[in-house]
Amino acid sequence: MKKTTVLKNMILERKALVCPGAHDAISAMLIERAGFRALQVSGFGLSATYLGLPDMAFIGFSDVVHFTKNIIDAVNIPVMADADTGYGNSINAMHVTREFIRAGAAGMNIEDQVFPKRCGHLEGKQIIPMEEMVLKIKACQAAGDELDPDFVINARTDAIAVAGIDEAIRRANAYAEAGADLIFVEAPRSVEQIEQAVREINAPVSINLMDAVTGGKTPLVPIHRLREIGVGRVSIPVGPLFAAVKGMTAYLEAIKGDQIAEGRTELVAPFSEFKNLVGFEKFRELEKNYLPEFVE
Repeated sequence: MKKTTVLKNMILERKALVCPGAHDAISAMLIERAGFRALQVSGFGLSATYLGLPDMAFIGFSDVVHFTKNIIDAVNIPVMADADTGYGNSINAMHVTREFIRAGAAGMNIEDQVFPKRCGHLEGKQIIPMEEMVLKIKACQAAGDELDPDFVINARTDAIAVAGIDEAIRRANAYAEAGADLIFVEAPRSVEQIEQAVREINAPVSINLMDAVTGGKTPLVPIHRLREIGVGRVSIPVGPLFAAVKGMTAYLEAIKGDQIAEGRTELVAPFSEFKNLVGFEKFRELEKNYLPEFVE
């Protein structure tokens, strides 16, 4: 079964499919190894790790496609791409959709913020007219129908922060009618708002739990409760990135000042485990079979 079909079916179950965010191939591989059934590419994470900049539209589309394809190629589970605002107008968004499908993505997020956008849990957001976003979604859907009708369009609205929950739901239903398969309601402020969104939106709903530890503007509702409510997808976009920063900080603190950390095995992954993660032995076997001289 195609990964697009697998992803769409899991979302339609409305059983809170958990999608951690990957910022590179290694984080994606770890997400898959941990047993998650799908993941999303974190635009926040790409901007931070590759540019050292905040999620404020500094990273270009060609770079995003390149990094996203690396992530897709590293795992076997469905990957959702991050299209930000579509990198322009409806025609640009159509091109973006085609490129992500060709790269092997199973779906993508596209949002109704004004460009340049910013992280959904930051202040100072602006949103485009609903009618403009509807046309973007229709353009994306047309590209999907052409190349892969099961490609998942996840339409995100940031309207809660700007105009409130009722406007977010009004927009969400317009986006669903335009062809969006999943509606990402960004930053609901309470369980009641999540319940209202699921109840009143005519499509599966996605909720963002940030890192699932400290949280953001949305309360950290347990996954089992979101499943009971009927949420379609739960994104944890920055958890792996924040965990990596925490781990690297602890390691560097331990070795700074010309120190070594002998015996502090909690600070690092074993070399053998890392070699296994990146498939070292597989390539050694290829060398044995296909190189004229193999060195043991």
